[in-house]
Amino acid sequence: MVTDPGRFDVIVTDNLFGDIITDLALDFLRNRPPDKPFFLMCHHKAPHRPWEPDEKHRAQFAGKFIPEPATLRDDYTTRTDAIRECRQKVLEDLTRRDLKLEPPAGLSVAERNKWLDVAPMEIETVINGQTRKLAGEELRAWKYQRYLQDYLACIQSVDDSVGRLLAWLDQNGAATNTVVIYTSDQGFFLGDHGLYDKRFMYEESIRMPFLVRWPGVIKPGSTQAAMAINPDFAPTFMELAGQRPPPDMQGRSLVPLFKGSRPADWRTSWYYRYYHDPGNHNTRAHYGLRTETQKLICFWKTDQWEMYDLVQDPAELHNLYYDPAHKKQAERLKAELYRLKKEVKDDDQYAVQQPPHDVSGVPAAKPKPKP
Repeated sequence: MVTDPGRFDVIVTDNLFGDIITDLALDFLRNRPPDKPFFLMCHHKAPHRPWEPDEKHRAQFAGKFIPEPATLRDDYTTRTDAIRECRQKVLEDLTRRDLKLEPPAGLSVAERNKWLDVAPMEIETVINGQTRKLAGEELRAWKYQRYLQDYLACIQSVDDSVGRLLAWLDQNGAATNTVVIYTSDQGFFLGDHGLYDKRFMYEESIRMPFLVRWPGVIKPGSTQAAMAINPDFAPTFMELAGQRPPPDMQGRSLVPLFKGSRPADWRTSWYYRYYHDPGNHNTRAHYGLRTETQKLICFWKTDQWEMYDLVQDPAELHNLYYDPAHKKQAERLKAELYRLKKEVKDDDQYAVQQPPHDVSGVPAAKPKPKP
Protein backbone atom coordinates (compact mmCIF):
# COMPACT_ATOMS: atom_id res chain seq x y z
CA MET A 1 0.00 0.00 0.00
CA VAL A 2 1.18 3.55 -0.73
CA THR A 3 1.17 5.92 2.24
CA ASP A 4 2.84 8.96 0.67
CA PRO A 5 4.56 9.86 -2.62
CA GLY A 6 7.91 8.16 -3.06
CA ARG A 7 7.44 5.75 -0.16
CA PHE A 8 6.00 2.22 -0.14
CA ASP A 9 5.04 0.12 2.86
CA VAL A 10 5.51 -3.56 2.06
CA ILE A 11 3.06 -6.00 3.61
CA VAL A 12 4.69 -9.41 4.05
CA THR A 13 2.42 -12.46 4.07
CA ASP A 14 3.01 -16.20 4.13
CA ASN A 15 1.24 -16.59 0.79
CA LEU A 16 3.11 -16.66 -2.47
CA PHE A 17 2.21 -14.37 -5.33
CA GLY A 18 -0.03 -16.97 -6.94
CA ASP A 19 -2.18 -17.16 -3.83
CA ILE A 20 -2.28 -13.37 -3.59
CA ILE A 21 -3.30 -13.03 -7.24
CA THR A 22 -6.06 -15.59 -6.77
CA ASP A 23 -7.23 -13.92 -3.55
CA LEU A 24 -7.47 -10.59 -5.37
CA ALA A 25 -9.40 -12.21 -8.22
CA LEU A 26 -11.85 -13.74 -5.75
CA ASP A 27 -12.22 -10.38 -3.99
CA PHE A 28 -13.15 -8.85 -7.34
CA LEU A 29 -15.76 -11.53 -7.96
CA ARG A 30 -17.28 -11.13 -4.49
CA ASN A 31 -17.43 -7.35 -4.64
CA ARG A 32 -18.46 -6.72 -8.23
CA PRO A 33 -21.95 -5.31 -8.97
CA PRO A 34 -24.04 -8.52 -9.04
CA ASP A 35 -26.43 -7.22 -11.68
CA LYS A 36 -23.75 -6.36 -14.26
CA PRO A 37 -21.61 -8.51 -16.56
CA PHE A 38 -17.91 -8.70 -15.73
CA PHE A 39 -14.58 -9.38 -17.44
CA LEU A 40 -11.65 -10.67 -15.37
CA MET A 41 -8.13 -11.58 -16.49
CA CYS A 42 -6.14 -13.43 -13.85
CA HIS A 43 -2.45 -13.70 -14.77
CA HIS A 44 -0.05 -16.02 -12.95
CA LYS A 45 3.74 -15.71 -12.94
CA ALA A 46 4.61 -18.90 -11.03
CA PRO A 47 5.87 -20.93 -14.06
CA HIS A 48 8.39 -18.21 -14.93
CA ARG A 49 12.10 -18.60 -14.24
CA PRO A 50 13.59 -19.21 -11.66
CA TRP A 51 10.69 -21.61 -10.87
CA GLU A 52 10.36 -21.17 -7.12
CA PRO A 53 7.42 -23.20 -5.78
CA ASP A 54 6.11 -22.87 -2.25
CA GLU A 55 7.02 -25.61 0.21
CA LYS A 56 3.72 -27.46 -0.18
CA HIS A 57 4.06 -27.87 -3.93
CA ARG A 58 7.83 -28.34 -3.83
CA ALA A 59 7.39 -31.31 -1.50
CA GLN A 60 4.72 -32.74 -3.80
CA PHE A 61 7.26 -33.16 -6.62
CA ALA A 62 10.52 -33.55 -4.70
CA GLY A 63 12.12 -36.87 -5.55
CA LYS A 64 9.62 -37.68 -8.29
CA PHE A 65 11.12 -39.10 -11.47
CA ILE A 66 9.98 -37.14 -14.52
CA PRO A 67 10.26 -39.06 -17.83
CA GLU A 68 12.75 -37.48 -20.22
CA PRO A 69 11.65 -36.20 -23.63
CA ALA A 70 12.97 -38.17 -26.58
CA THR A 71 14.90 -35.13 -27.84
CA LEU A 72 16.66 -34.18 -24.57
CA ARG A 73 19.99 -35.23 -26.16
CA ASP A 74 19.30 -33.82 -29.62
CA ASP A 75 22.60 -33.40 -31.50
CA TYR A 76 21.11 -30.76 -33.89
CA THR A 77 22.17 -32.60 -37.04
CA THR A 78 20.81 -30.84 -40.19
CA ARG A 79 19.76 -27.77 -38.15
CA THR A 80 21.13 -24.24 -38.65
CA ASP A 81 23.62 -22.48 -36.37
CA ALA A 82 20.93 -20.80 -34.24
CA ILE A 83 20.05 -23.72 -31.99
CA ARG A 84 23.73 -24.51 -31.38
CA GLU A 85 24.51 -20.89 -30.50
CA CYS A 86 21.60 -20.28 -28.12
CA ARG A 87 22.11 -20.11 -24.35
CA GLN A 88 18.98 -21.87 -23.14
CA LYS A 89 20.21 -25.43 -22.85
CA VAL A 90 19.47 -27.65 -19.87
CA LEU A 91 23.03 -28.95 -19.54
CA GLU A 92 25.09 -25.88 -20.39
CA ASP A 93 22.96 -22.96 -19.20
CA LEU A 94 20.85 -23.80 -16.12
CA THR A 95 22.49 -21.94 -13.25
CA ARG A 96 23.06 -22.75 -9.60
CA ARG A 97 20.17 -20.39 -8.87
CA ASP A 98 17.90 -22.36 -11.20
CA LEU A 99 19.02 -25.62 -9.59
CA LYS A 100 18.49 -24.28 -6.03
CA LEU A 101 22.08 -25.02 -4.98
CA GLU A 102 23.15 -23.53 -1.66
CA PRO A 103 26.04 -21.01 -1.77
CA PRO A 104 28.99 -21.30 0.62
CA ALA A 105 28.62 -19.43 3.90
CA GLY A 106 30.24 -16.04 4.41
CA LEU A 107 29.73 -14.57 0.93
CA SER A 108 28.75 -10.95 0.44
CA VAL A 109 25.55 -10.21 -1.46
CA ALA A 110 27.52 -9.51 -4.64
CA GLU A 111 29.62 -12.64 -4.22
CA ARG A 112 26.52 -14.74 -3.52
CA ASN A 113 24.77 -13.52 -6.67
CA LYS A 114 27.87 -14.11 -8.75
CA TRP A 115 28.12 -17.68 -7.40
CA LEU A 116 24.43 -18.37 -8.03
CA ASP A 117 24.58 -17.10 -11.62
CA VAL A 118 27.21 -19.64 -12.69
CA ALA A 119 26.05 -22.56 -14.82
CA PRO A 120 28.02 -25.46 -13.28
CA MET A 121 29.37 -28.25 -15.48
CA GLU A 122 30.19 -30.36 -12.45
CA ILE A 123 28.40 -30.58 -9.11
CA GLU A 124 28.64 -32.53 -5.88
CA THR A 125 25.35 -33.78 -4.49
CA VAL A 126 23.91 -36.49 -2.25
CA ILE A 127 22.07 -39.32 -4.03
CA ASN A 128 20.60 -42.20 -2.01
CA GLY A 129 22.66 -41.16 1.00
CA GLN A 130 25.95 -41.04 -0.88
CA THR A 131 27.91 -37.97 -1.96
CA ARG A 132 28.62 -38.05 -5.68
CA LYS A 133 30.21 -35.80 -8.27
CA LEU A 134 28.18 -35.45 -11.45
CA ALA A 135 29.31 -34.29 -14.89
CA GLY A 136 28.47 -34.97 -18.51
CA GLU A 137 25.38 -37.09 -19.19
CA GLU A 138 24.80 -37.83 -15.50
CA LEU A 139 24.70 -34.10 -14.83
CA ARG A 140 22.34 -33.48 -17.75
CA ALA A 141 19.90 -36.05 -16.39
CA TRP A 142 20.15 -34.63 -12.86
CA LYS A 143 19.64 -31.02 -14.05
CA TYR A 144 16.62 -32.07 -16.07
CA GLN A 145 15.00 -33.67 -13.03
CA ARG A 146 15.65 -30.61 -10.82
CA TYR A 147 14.28 -28.27 -13.49
CA LEU A 148 11.11 -30.30 -14.12
CA GLN A 149 10.41 -30.98 -10.44
CA ASP A 150 10.35 -27.26 -9.70
CA TYR A 151 8.59 -26.31 -12.92
CA LEU A 152 5.79 -28.84 -12.46
CA ALA A 153 5.40 -27.81 -8.82
CA CYS A 154 4.83 -24.24 -10.02
CA ILE A 155 2.34 -25.45 -12.61
CA GLN A 156 0.49 -27.41 -9.94
CA SER A 157 0.15 -24.23 -7.88
CA VAL A 158 -1.48 -22.52 -10.88
CA ASP A 159 -3.81 -25.49 -11.36
CA ASP A 160 -4.84 -25.26 -7.70
CA SER A 161 -5.52 -21.54 -8.07
CA VAL A 162 -7.65 -22.11 -11.17
CA GLY A 163 -9.55 -24.71 -9.20
CA ARG A 164 -10.33 -22.15 -6.50
CA LEU A 165 -11.79 -19.77 -9.09
CA LEU A 166 -13.87 -22.47 -10.76
CA ALA A 167 -15.14 -23.65 -7.38
CA TRP A 168 -16.26 -20.12 -6.51
CA LEU A 169 -18.20 -19.83 -9.77
CA ASP A 170 -19.85 -23.19 -9.12
CA GLN A 171 -20.71 -22.42 -5.51
CA ASN A 172 -22.15 -18.99 -6.27
CA GLY A 173 -24.36 -19.87 -9.23
CA ALA A 174 -22.18 -18.04 -11.75
CA ALA A 175 -20.79 -21.03 -13.68
CA THR A 176 -23.68 -21.49 -16.11
CA ASN A 177 -23.46 -18.00 -17.62
CA THR A 178 -19.69 -17.44 -17.46
CA VAL A 179 -17.19 -18.27 -20.20
CA VAL A 180 -13.89 -19.45 -18.71
CA ILE A 181 -10.75 -19.52 -20.87
CA TYR A 182 -7.45 -21.03 -19.71
CA THR A 183 -4.46 -20.16 -21.88
CA SER A 184 -0.89 -18.84 -21.90
CA ASP A 185 1.28 -16.44 -23.88
CA GLN A 186 3.41 -19.21 -25.39
CA GLY A 187 4.51 -22.80 -24.97
CA PHE A 188 7.72 -23.86 -23.22
CA PHE A 189 10.64 -26.22 -23.75
CA LEU A 190 10.68 -28.84 -21.00
CA GLY A 191 13.97 -30.40 -22.04
CA ASP A 192 12.76 -30.82 -25.63
CA HIS A 193 15.74 -30.43 -27.99
CA GLY A 194 17.80 -30.10 -24.81
CA LEU A 195 16.24 -26.68 -24.13
CA TYR A 196 14.34 -24.69 -21.53
CA ASP A 197 12.50 -21.36 -22.02
CA LYS A 198 10.70 -20.52 -25.31
CA ARG A 199 11.48 -18.07 -28.26
CA PHE A 200 12.28 -20.58 -31.02
CA MET A 201 9.55 -21.43 -33.52
CA TYR A 202 9.67 -25.13 -32.72
CA GLU A 203 6.42 -26.84 -31.77
CA GLU A 204 6.97 -27.02 -28.01
CA SER A 205 7.39 -23.25 -27.89
CA ILE A 206 4.60 -22.11 -30.22
CA ARG A 207 1.85 -24.53 -29.20
CA MET A 208 -0.19 -22.93 -26.43
CA PRO A 209 -2.77 -24.41 -24.05
CA PHE A 210 -6.28 -23.17 -24.85
CA LEU A 211 -9.17 -24.66 -22.91
CA VAL A 212 -12.65 -23.12 -22.83
CA ARG A 213 -15.67 -23.83 -20.64
CA TRP A 214 -18.95 -22.37 -21.91
CA PRO A 215 -21.90 -24.28 -20.45
CA GLY A 216 -24.70 -24.86 -22.92
CA VAL A 217 -22.57 -23.95 -25.93
CA ILE A 218 -19.34 -25.97 -25.90
CA LYS A 219 -19.74 -29.71 -25.52
CA PRO A 220 -17.49 -30.91 -22.66
CA GLY A 221 -14.51 -32.87 -23.95
CA SER A 222 -14.85 -31.65 -27.53
CA THR A 223 -11.85 -30.43 -29.52
CA GLN A 224 -11.34 -28.11 -32.49
CA ALA A 225 -8.58 -28.72 -35.04
CA ALA A 226 -8.71 -25.25 -36.66
CA MET A 227 -5.67 -23.01 -36.18
CA ALA A 228 -6.03 -20.33 -33.50
CA ILE A 229 -3.40 -17.68 -32.66
CA ASN A 230 -3.13 -15.21 -29.80
CA PRO A 231 -4.19 -12.18 -31.90
CA ASP A 232 -7.57 -13.95 -31.94
CA PHE A 233 -8.04 -13.34 -28.22
CA ALA A 234 -9.18 -9.71 -28.38
CA PRO A 235 -11.74 -10.18 -31.20
CA THR A 236 -13.08 -13.20 -29.32
CA PHE A 237 -13.53 -11.29 -26.07
CA MET A 238 -15.20 -8.44 -27.95
CA GLU A 239 -17.72 -10.73 -29.66
CA LEU A 240 -18.53 -12.45 -26.36
CA ALA A 241 -19.24 -8.98 -24.96
CA GLY A 242 -21.51 -8.13 -27.88
CA GLN A 243 -19.03 -5.76 -29.53
CA ARG A 244 -17.66 -5.61 -33.08
CA PRO A 245 -13.85 -5.54 -33.42
CA PRO A 246 -12.46 -2.47 -35.23
CA PRO A 247 -11.43 -3.13 -38.85
CA ASP A 248 -7.70 -2.61 -38.18
CA MET A 249 -7.56 -5.24 -35.42
CA GLN A 250 -5.60 -8.35 -36.35
CA GLY A 251 -6.98 -11.78 -35.54
CA ARG A 252 -10.46 -13.30 -35.80
CA SER A 253 -13.08 -14.20 -33.25
CA LEU A 254 -12.97 -17.82 -32.14
CA VAL A 255 -16.65 -17.86 -31.21
CA PRO A 256 -17.68 -19.76 -34.39
CA LEU A 257 -15.14 -22.45 -33.47
CA PHE A 258 -16.51 -22.57 -29.91
CA LYS A 259 -19.91 -23.32 -31.43
CA GLY A 260 -18.49 -26.17 -33.50
CA SER A 261 -18.46 -24.39 -36.86
CA ARG A 262 -15.31 -23.74 -38.88
CA PRO A 263 -15.78 -20.89 -41.38
CA ALA A 264 -14.91 -21.85 -44.95
CA ASP A 265 -12.29 -19.10 -45.17
CA TRP A 266 -10.59 -19.94 -41.86
CA ARG A 267 -6.78 -19.71 -41.91
CA THR A 268 -4.67 -22.69 -42.88
CA SER A 269 -1.35 -20.98 -42.13
CA TRP A 270 0.03 -18.29 -39.84
CA TYR A 271 3.06 -16.04 -39.44
CA TYR A 272 5.57 -15.85 -36.59
CA ARG A 273 8.38 -13.42 -35.80
CA TYR A 274 10.96 -13.23 -33.00
CA TYR A 275 13.11 -10.10 -32.74
CA HIS A 276 15.32 -10.08 -29.63
CA ASP A 277 18.75 -11.03 -30.92
CA PRO A 278 20.89 -11.70 -28.95
CA GLY A 279 18.42 -11.06 -26.09
CA ASN A 280 18.56 -12.93 -22.80
CA HIS A 281 19.46 -16.30 -24.29
CA ASN A 282 21.38 -15.49 -27.47
CA THR A 283 18.37 -16.73 -29.45
CA ARG A 284 18.71 -15.69 -33.08
CA ALA A 285 16.07 -13.47 -34.65
CA HIS A 286 13.81 -15.32 -37.05
CA TYR A 287 10.44 -15.33 -38.73
CA GLY A 288 8.49 -18.17 -40.22
CA LEU A 289 5.38 -19.85 -41.49
CA ARG A 290 3.38 -22.68 -39.95
CA THR A 291 0.79 -24.51 -42.04
CA GLU A 292 -1.34 -27.46 -40.97
CA THR A 293 1.37 -29.89 -42.06
CA GLN A 294 4.62 -27.96 -42.67
CA LYS A 295 6.88 -25.27 -41.24
CA LEU A 296 9.41 -22.86 -42.74
CA ILE A 297 11.79 -20.78 -40.59
CA CYS A 298 14.13 -18.01 -41.75
CA PHE A 299 16.99 -16.79 -39.57
CA TRP A 300 17.18 -13.66 -41.63
CA LYS A 301 20.34 -12.11 -40.19
CA THR A 302 22.38 -15.08 -41.42
CA ASP A 303 20.14 -16.14 -44.33
CA GLN A 304 19.81 -19.63 -42.90
CA TRP A 305 16.59 -21.62 -43.29
CA GLU A 306 14.85 -24.63 -41.80
CA MET A 307 11.88 -26.54 -43.23
CA TYR A 308 10.00 -29.44 -41.64
CA ASP A 309 7.36 -31.97 -42.62
CA LEU A 310 5.31 -32.02 -39.42
CA VAL A 311 3.44 -35.17 -40.42
CA GLN A 312 6.51 -37.32 -41.07
CA ASP A 313 8.80 -35.49 -38.63
CA PRO A 314 6.71 -34.06 -35.73
CA ALA A 315 9.82 -33.72 -33.53
CA GLU A 316 11.46 -31.44 -36.14
CA LEU A 317 14.73 -33.31 -36.34
CA HIS A 318 15.23 -33.33 -40.13
CA ASN A 319 15.69 -29.97 -41.83
CA LEU A 320 14.56 -30.42 -45.44
CA TYR A 321 15.28 -26.91 -46.72
CA TYR A 322 18.66 -27.71 -48.30
CA ASP A 323 17.50 -31.02 -49.78
CA PRO A 324 17.18 -30.54 -53.60
CA ALA A 325 14.22 -32.93 -53.64
CA HIS A 326 12.20 -30.39 -51.59
CA LYS A 327 13.20 -27.22 -53.46
CA LYS A 328 9.79 -26.63 -55.06
CA GLN A 329 8.01 -27.10 -51.74
CA ALA A 330 10.38 -24.59 -50.14
CA GLU A 331 9.55 -22.03 -52.82
CA ARG A 332 5.80 -22.51 -52.30
CA LEU A 333 6.17 -22.03 -48.55
CA LYS A 334 8.33 -18.94 -49.11
CA ALA A 335 5.63 -17.39 -51.26
CA GLU A 336 3.04 -17.97 -48.53
CA LEU A 337 5.44 -16.66 -45.88
CA TYR A 338 5.92 -13.37 -47.70
CA ARG A 339 2.20 -13.09 -48.40
CA LEU A 340 1.41 -13.33 -44.68
CA LYS A 341 4.29 -11.02 -43.78
CA LYS A 342 2.76 -8.38 -46.03
CA GLU A 343 -0.77 -9.08 -44.76
CA VAL A 344 0.18 -8.26 -41.15
CA LYS A 345 2.06 -5.16 -42.34
CA ASP A 346 5.45 -6.38 -41.22
CA ASP A 347 7.83 -4.35 -43.36
CA ASP A 348 10.81 -4.92 -41.02
CA GLN A 349 10.10 -1.71 -39.11
CA TYR A 350 11.40 -3.31 -35.88
CA ALA A 351 14.04 -5.54 -37.41
CA VAL A 352 17.02 -3.42 -36.33
CA GLN A 353 15.67 -1.58 -33.29
CA GLN A 354 12.62 -2.42 -31.21
CA PRO A 355 10.36 0.08 -29.43
CA PRO A 356 11.31 1.11 -25.88
CA HIS A 357 10.22 -1.29 -23.15
CA ASP A 358 7.56 1.18 -22.01
CA VAL A 359 6.27 1.49 -25.62
CA SER A 360 6.42 5.26 -25.29
CA GLY A 361 7.59 5.90 -28.81
CA VAL A 362 8.74 4.49 -32.13
CA PRO A 363 12.46 3.89 -32.73
CA ALA A 364 14.30 5.94 -35.29
CA ALA A 365 14.27 4.58 -38.81
CA LYS A 366 17.12 2.23 -39.62
CA PRO A 367 18.22 0.56 -42.85
CA LYS A 368 16.00 -2.40 -43.62
CA PRO A 369 17.51 -5.87 -43.82
CA LYS A 370 17.14 -7.93 -46.95
CA PRO A 371 13.84 -9.90 -46.96
